[in-house]
Amino acid sequence: MKGPKTVFVCRECGNASPKWLGKCPECGMWNTYDEEQVVEKPQNNALNRGRNSATYSKAEKFSELELPKYMRTSTGMGELDRVLGGGLVDSSAVLLSGEPGIGKSTLLLQICSVLGKTRTVLYVSGEESKGQLKLRAERLGITGDSIYLLTECDVEAILSECDRIKPDVIIIDSVQTLSSMRFTSAPGSITQVRESAMSFINYGKTTGAAVFLVGHVNKEGGISGPKILEHMVDAVLYFEGERTNSYRIIRAIKNRFGSTNEIGVFEMGDKGLIEIPNPSEVVMAERPKNTSGSCAGCVMQGTRPIISEIQSLVAKSVYANGKRTSDGFDYNRMCLLIAVLEKRMGLKFYENDVYLNVAGGISLNEPSADLSIAMALISGITDKVIPDEVIAFGEIGLSGEVRAVSHIEYRVKEAVRLGFTKIVLPEKNLTKALKVPEGVELCGVSNIYQALVHMKPKSREAE
Repeated sequence: MKGPKTVFVCRECGNASPKWLGKCPECGMWNTYDEEQVVEKPQNNALNRGRNSATYSKAEKFSELELPKYMRTSTGMGELDRVLGGGLVDSSAVLLSGEPGIGKSTLLLQICSVLGKTRTVLYVSGEESKGQLKLRAERLGITGDSIYLLTECDVEAILSECDRIKPDVIIIDSVQTLSSMRFTSAPGSITQVRESAMSFINYGKTTGAAVFLVGHVNKEGGISGPKILEHMVDAVLYFEGERTNSYRIIRAIKNRFGSTNEIGVFEMGDKGLIEIPNPSEVVMAERPKNTSGSCAGCVMQGTRPIISEIQSLVAKSVYANGKRTSDGFDYNRMCLLIAVLEKRMGLKFYENDVYLNVAGGISLNEPSADLSIAMALISGITDKVIPDEVIAFGEIGLSGEVRAVSHIEYRVKEAVRLGFTKIVLPEKNLTKALKVPEGVELCGVSNIYQALVHMKPKSREAE
């Protein structure tokens, strides 16, 4: 049998090299190579043939398979249940990632309080002591006799405790701190992260326990460790938001048991994370009155319509080329809309600096926000105020046409609920099936020129 082989593995992309390199040739990162020892397994066909055939899985006919009844358990937070697809699925593996201090540990401790009433929960912390976790639990008001706490980084020791306690939910905070005695590499390396995560995923699939894995992020904002980690789990959740901002958003980028378009909105308070079931009301409550460059729009996040405020500031540039800045909306898409307004309407954006912002920290990632953004840009460059009761949504093409959008009934219903009385929407979406209360006007437009009529701009001097 050959001895262990020494290789150097990049912790960012997993590229292996027989010698240490300062810069990874694959991902271009510096000082990311860690030394690891690989033990080659003996390739003995005689030994493989001599294995007990009873230990192998048997192939079954697809028509004879029974549909498993996956039970969902509520986490006690409706916003998190929405992102997970309706609740926590038994034997599932969920990877939760986010910036340091964003609230990952706080969220998991809060759901322990609810899950611990009906399920056995094992919280494994490799970063904090028992005293620190107890102090946070008292601040959050978390109690429960079915919640077990373990401060351990050794995978074998944790699995031994799992066999003794037999938990229904396992929370690992975090997977980058775990290490196995079978490997000589340091915690956080490619091998340790991959094998540690696989050990708990296999344990969950075998026993039916749901597993939460907390993952660190790198400088680029992606999940640290091997990319295969995201393929191994059933759901990948991103915790977004600025630490200086009280609002937090959980977004699913992968979910085998639900949609990836849903988001959960929270607010960080003294007692932990507070759910915000109606983010539209929170965003629009602080909307300024009688200000140019502001227009309300509506986007769909899964099955939830969210009304947001789009703000634009167009100022005279002191340079030959105007500056473009976008926050909450795709920069290239904003430049495309500016080009359409310059070409089709003759507006001179090239002489000005353009700043675009979506209030509330919400990202608009669908084309239905084009019309409201275009109206905000027109209002900003002409310094005309869009009435507060106007809301717009629709996709804009390169020739200035306004195209139809999906889920029009949900958008109109949400706009009416928040008190908008004039709804500017694509003409093709204007059907007899749309019913609105008396006093609400539906304005169908086929191009950006027709939208100008419904903006009813008026100068500040007139007010």
